[in-house]
Amino acid sequence: MGHPAGLRAGTRYAFSRKFREKGMIRLSTYLKQYRVGDIVDIKVNGAVQQGMAHKVYHGKTGVIYNVTKSAVGIIIYKKVKHRYIEKRLNVRVEHISPSRSREDFLRRVKTNAELKKQAKADGKAVQLKRQPAMPRDARTISLKDNKPETVAPVAYETTI
Repeated sequence: MGHPAGLRAGTRYAFSRKFREKGMIRLSTYLKQYRVGDIVDIKVNGAVQQGMAHKVYHGKTGVIYNVTKSAVGIIIYKKVKHRYIEKRLNVRVEHISPSRSREDFLRRVKTNAELKKQAKADGKAVQLKRQPAMPRDARTISLKDNKPETVAPVAYETTI
């Protein structure tokens, strides 16, 4: 038995619709406005066969360089051996979603600007470097009201 190597081989789960998302595509997919320079994720929708990206681009993030009536052009950097090649894809809007990869960065930029403004008004230096989450503080539990109890397994009984 041969190994199938067609265009959509190995996409049984990648292109299938998620739980409770089968059927008609919601209108908000078509009402989203995309502009040149927006960062988008390619997430192929199996309900629409036209304008699909190839399976290797499923899950990749790119930048929009062209917008048409029902599709967008996306620039993606594909790794080929030791280098990255710029690929330009034309994909319909059903197969893309706005990327959330920059949301945390933009939120940090705003908070850092606010902290700088506050520190300048107070005349203090401000520490903007992110710090990892530290271990939780140690606690001492009083045994005065919390009597220790012994935990033991219940003996197994058969009722035959």
